[in-house]
Amino acid sequence: MMKMNILPVGRIEVNCYLVYDAETKEALVIDPGAEGERIQKKITELGLKVKYIVNTHGHLDHIGANRYLKEANENVLLCIHKADSEMLTDPKKNISAYLLEEGINGPAADCFLEDGDVLDVGNLHFKVFHTPGHTLGGICLVGHGVCFSGDTLFAGSIGRTDLPGGSFEEIINSVKTKLFVLDNEMLVYSGHGPQTSIGFEKYANPYFG
Repeated sequence: MMKMNILPVGRIEVNCYLVYDAETKEALVIDPGAEGERIQKKITELGLKVKYIVNTHGHLDHIGANRYLKEANENVLLCIHKADSEMLTDPKKNISAYLLEEGINGPAADCFLEDGDVLDVGNLHFKVFHTPGHTLGGICLVGHGVCFSGDTLFAGSIGRTDLPGGSFEEIINSVKTKLFVLDNEMLVYSGHGPQTSIGFEKYANPYFG
């Protein structure tokens, strides 16, 4: 059975997701953007064994606690799409050089995620969807009735496309061809803000109405 804990972290409250198999306690951490100590405290409280840290893309607000969690959890694999991989280690590319006193120069990825890959976490299985538009290497994870959409799709909105690697045409195409073909009942857990559903966004999201 899938269980999940949601921790809004950092100044702009990125949703960090702890997703785990209730039976094995094997887990993945999605978008640990900041507050590594707080995230790790919850991991310890829940007795989780973290197998993967997954960044849905490489912007600073989604990667800030990568190093802390990598050092706190043995044998964990840090994963991101190859097109965003340089953002993990380059403060200019992840934009932290322009917004923080000390830029984020985190650890490099241990594995690159591609469209169609499957991450196994205990008895759970999540499929990788490459959804460029917010960044070149943006991804979503889909499985067990939920979609972790990063900054591709929000409740009532989409990710911004005015930063390097962004494309309005690509993000619209990604949502239409990769996400809106999923079940209407599928819940969407975004990088920021409240949850929504595929069906609701199909018919109510102003970018697609």
